[in-house]
Amino acid sequence: MRKVLLTCLSAMLLFSGCKDMFEPAIENNLELENAYTNATYAQGLLLNGYTRIPTNSWSFNDVATDDAVTNNINSGFLKMATGQWTSMNNPVDQWRNSRSAIQYLNQFFAVSDSVKWAVDPTISRMFNDRMKGEAYGLRALYMFYLLQHHGGQGINGELLGVPLLLQHETVNSDFNQPRATFDACLQQLYADLVKAEELLPLDYSDSSPVPAKYAGINADDYHRVFGASFIGRMTARIAKGIRVKAALLAASPAFNKGDVTKWTNAANYAAEVINLRGGLTNLTDKDLVWYNATGGIDGLGAGVNPSEILWRGDVATNNSLERDHFPPTLNGSGRLNPSQNLVDAFPMANGYPISDLTNSGYNALAPYDNRDPRLKLYVLVNGSTAGTSNTVINTTVNSTTNDGLNKVETSTRTGYYLKKLLRQDVNLNPSSTTTQKHYNPHIRYTEIYLAYAEAANEAWGPQGTGGHAFSAYNVIKAIRTRAGVGVSNGDPYLESIKNDKDAMRKLIRNERRLELCFEGFRFWDLRRWNANLNETAKGVSISNGNYSIIDVENRVYQSHMIYGPIPYSETLKYNNLIQNNGWQ
Repeated sequence: MRKVLLTCLSAMLLFSGCKDMFEPAIENNLELENAYTNATYAQGLLLNGYTRIPTNSWSFNDVATDDAVTNNINSGFLKMATGQWTSMNNPVDQWRNSRSAIQYLNQFFAVSDSVKWAVDPTISRMFNDRMKGEAYGLRALYMFYLLQHHGGQGINGELLGVPLLLQHETVNSDFNQPRATFDACLQQLYADLVKAEELLPLDYSDSSPVPAKYAGINADDYHRVFGASFIGRMTARIAKGIRVKAALLAASPAFNKGDVTKWTNAANYAAEVINLRGGLTNLTDKDLVWYNATGGIDGLGAGVNPSEILWRGDVATNNSLERDHFPPTLNGSGRLNPSQNLVDAFPMANGYPISDLTNSGYNALAPYDNRDPRLKLYVLVNGSTAGTSNTVINTTVNSTTNDGLNKVETSTRTGYYLKKLLRQDVNLNPSSTTTQKHYNPHIRYTEIYLAYAEAANEAWGPQGTGGHAFSAYNVIKAIRTRAGVGVSNGDPYLESIKNDKDAMRKLIRNERRLELCFEGFRFWDLRRWNANLNETAKGVSISNGNYSIIDVENRVYQSHMIYGPIPYSETLKYNNLIQNNGWQ
């Protein structure tokens, strides 16, 4: 993929600087008609869809939930979570980005069939097929983000999505289009994914057989178009993963009025992806640290995925995450501070919640002992070591370092620092600064497993399989075993609830909270579940061996905020654009 991106860099730069989602001024840019004879220009339209993917960077909107706070007083998420979220001030807006991406993709569709992609007409046809498949998959992805960020109940009481944009718009188009229903948008998303799967291979490979639809084409020519050089671009497997994400959103309480079929669909879609990976047999503890050397990042070949990753961005060598999130003594800014709420959500190593004082063995005077191993893997707690020098991090109120609670503006506000996603082999010392490899996942398999568990539990109960080889219970058992939870005692807590749909739902949601923490899921999960958005973010004040729970930051969300707003400026311009209920 990197070769192709470099080849088309000039085309991408042409679009990345545009200030308008429609055709730029003629004197400054090539006209769309140039795409017919300029394949690089045409492909630039498609590649714009890749450059806008939201997960190309971390949002860390977790700091707007009960999982974390930030010490950055200028954070838009902090302001949003504390009462300043409006349709004019929306840090999680996707309206412009996703609709612009769809506009570029629609421009690509408008010219693709007329572009001369290669001298040989048969190879040109294959290139056209593949890139149209990519565009369909990307258009579906951006519809998912629009539904997640802006779908909701309109002031007319109807569950709405966004205006359907299926054609290239020009300055002469009628932009005053009404929002389609949520279900109509979902069906269009599914239709695009079907087309993507028809046109794309499951994976790009230099050894895959030539499919029947290209009978008569030799293998070398086929792999020139569908070979390993394009790993990282949209595939049928990725399209299936996008379908899972969309189906889970559509089945969730905020978007579903009790239709069990939607849960069944989500479970079936997830099972298909899981089966393609080999079921539940390939989970390893390396999956938990896909972001560091143990997880194999340093040895990844170009475009190759570790076992945990379904789709990812490119590997980059830097230390920006560590600069933002390392504690002050390691020359970081300590920006994201995990909450006590999240820390308490990690069970004991024996599998029992810490609230079960009879069975868990939790000790309030040694709260981090004998806990779920994921706690110290993902959260830097008091007394842990970090960095290349294994520095002991002291977060107590009387700490002699700036790592202590509220010592300076870069100190923790909760008594905890972020550890997940960070490379501990990065050194930020100004005299010997180092960098390491990082990448951003677009879809992880753990997300798919947890989607299946959630949907299967709702559709068939904890142990129902719907005809598949595994149940919600089986998936959660595998995930907890991988994490090292309940492995020494058979996980009696899980066994005690394996026939209780409500208790299993609570556990599945908690496992999702733990496994996907700090990756931008909690903010959306709470909303699609119609859950409590106003849980006060808490921390811990440690002094002389005493642990006192403290309130750190109140959450100020109103009930209608389970749905995001349509941008106020858009509703002013277009009177057919209905706002979501409760927003101005």
